[in-house]
Amino acid sequence: MPFNVNGILCTLALLLLWRAEELTEACSCAPVHPQQAFCNADVVIRAKVVGEREVDTGNDIYGNPIKRIQYEVKQIKMFKGPNQDIDAIFTAPVSAVCGVTLDVTGKKEYLISGKSEANGRMHVTLCDYIMPWDSLSNTQKKGLTQRYQMGCDCKIVRCPSLPCEISAPEECLWTDMMIEKQVHGRQANHYACVKRADGSCSWYRGIASPKKEFLDADDP
Repeated sequence: MPFNVNGILCTLALLLLWRAEELTEACSCAPVHPQQAFCNADVVIRAKVVGEREVDTGNDIYGNPIKRIQYEVKQIKMFKGPNQDIDAIFTAPVSAVCGVTLDVTGKKEYLISGKSEANGRMHVTLCDYIMPWDSLSNTQKKGLTQRYQMGCDCKIVRCPSLPCEISAPEECLWTDMMIEKQVHGRQANHYACVKRADGSCSWYRGIASPKKEFLDADDP
């Protein structure tokens, strides 16, 4: 009997560990440069979150209600999106399925990127670029108004380890994770990958708008 009990306990422990690992790995996102996040998003806004509630948004194939968190937001500025203000943001209820937790006191401003939904709403996940506004560099804030859009035809290639190189002139090599061991490094905070006059792309740094020919673009 002790053997059977121990066996059952071991089996339960393994099942719990497997389930925990499954939930941990359920939401996995590849690092993206802020410019990539901007270009991939349907909507990019600066906003405050002023309310939160759980809502039903239909049923799954088994008839169970699908829960989502609805954040009520006060839009401050739209950088990309529809011709109407965003007043509600939806996300999954838990982080295991990529749900996002936001401060709902209305005291914190966010940069929020995500997918567009109907009637002035958007959906966000942990894989979207969502940052406190005050944490952004001046270069990132400037990029939101024009520079990132100018580089949406370029491709930012992540360099996880050496050797790495670009394979086409339209690419910019992103080395923050290899050199600085972090996603929010020098290139993410201070550079944009912009298209030059000859059709190639290059990293550009600076608050002022780049010159037309981009010949003075500084490589990191």
